[in-house]
Amino acid sequence: MSSPASAPPAPSSLPRIVAASLIGTTIEWYDFFLYGSAAALVFNKLFFPDSDPLVGTLLSFLTYAVGFAARPIGALVFGHYGDRLGRKKLLVLSLVMMGGATFAIGLLPTHATVGAAAPVLLTLLRLIQGFALGGEWGGAVLLVSEHGDARRRGFWASWPQTGAPAGQLLATGVLSLLTAVLSDDAFGMWGWRIPFLLSGLLVLIGLWIRLSVDESPVFKEALARAEARQAEETAEAEKLPLVSVLRHHWRDVLVAMGARMAENISYYVITAFILVYATTSAGVSKQTALNAVLIGSAVHFAVIPAWGALSDRVGRRPVYLLGAAGVGLWMFPFFSLVDTGSFGYLVLAVTVGLVLHGAMYAPQAAFFAEMFATRMRYSGASIGAQFASVAAGAPAPLIATALLDDYGSSTPIALYVIAAAVLTLIAVGVARETRHRDLAHVAAEGGEPAGASTAAEARTA
Repeated sequence: MSSPASAPPAPSSLPRIVAASLIGTTIEWYDFFLYGSAAALVFNKLFFPDSDPLVGTLLSFLTYAVGFAARPIGALVFGHYGDRLGRKKLLVLSLVMMGGATFAIGLLPTHATVGAAAPVLLTLLRLIQGFALGGEWGGAVLLVSEHGDARRRGFWASWPQTGAPAGQLLATGVLSLLTAVLSDDAFGMWGWRIPFLLSGLLVLIGLWIRLSVDESPVFKEALARAEARQAEETAEAEKLPLVSVLRHHWRDVLVAMGARMAENISYYVITAFILVYATTSAGVSKQTALNAVLIGSAVHFAVIPAWGALSDRVGRRPVYLLGAAGVGLWMFPFFSLVDTGSFGYLVLAVTVGLVLHGAMYAPQAAFFAEMFATRMRYSGASIGAQFASVAAGAPAPLIATALLDDYGSSTPIALYVIAAAVLTLIAVGVARETRHRDLAHVAAEGGEPAGASTAAEARTA
């Protein structure tokens, strides 16, 4: 018989939980991607005006990368308290921090007004963004994963993942609209502030939805068991979640980090760096490049749940491996299509790249959640995902821009993404399949490493 924690929620409650996770991740990714797009388009002129254009872009992307550096710290802090206090409380806090920092960026004075203080303040707010996002992802996907059942976990857990393309879609759409209706001078003077200030309204909507959902039943049951053990005089003191992760799940953390390499690097090359490459090397206008990313993001949003559902049928690993191999093989055609300067080919390049990226991104939520026991799941999934972002997504636009500056060619950039794809293929190739795991069963095992087979896995074997 199923335990109360493992029983699926009422049909009406799961969509509401998914919506709460999705709206929050959409807003937070909107905030995060908005910065990346602005870094490629205007921040080099507003905050680093004394540099030549390409160096200014490099400095702008450097502040962009700083946000990634803060994500592992956010993963550690939010993971620790999320495993102790619950997923919901920390998700509300991360939303407020991210939205507040983004709104403040919209009010920042530029270099022309306050000099060197402008990029310093920009970097500080970017750190807060990264810290908040480092805690958001793990909690959002776990809240859905722990409410659902194993049969369709890949599908339901993939919906918070659509928050990334939805946020990209929203950020790029707002910027595209503003660049279409405003002159370059007007956009550079004040128009760029509007998308950042809109974040304040979005956060209020997200808080209203996110506060309406209940805590994960799997977590509540695990917390009750932990409190019962602590109440016994002979019970061992409960270890910190981080200590337990490093003791029981260090292999899973390494697998998660390796799995993120191709997924993270390819995404930021396709969506952020492309705004630089298309406008400087392919002679494409800002508006054209933004519209291509806009269309690609819409398709990306649509295919992620389909990839998640496929992972429920054939497994997380096969879908993930398909995506990693596909992204690696697509890189040379990707840049060849962009180099034509044709809008249609640019849309094709971005869209195919994001569809292949979705094959990695969709099963990632369920895959990572199924690796870890409940009382260390927030810490484990967040650490594996966010520590990888420092080596992958953080420097990706920076490295790609530097390679373009040094070699004047897209070939080194394509090879860079292909190398990341090889790392991901190795990491996922050596991992165990997880789609049959019962998260409540894993929780009941306490300190059992997630690599141990569950009864369902044994039946499948």
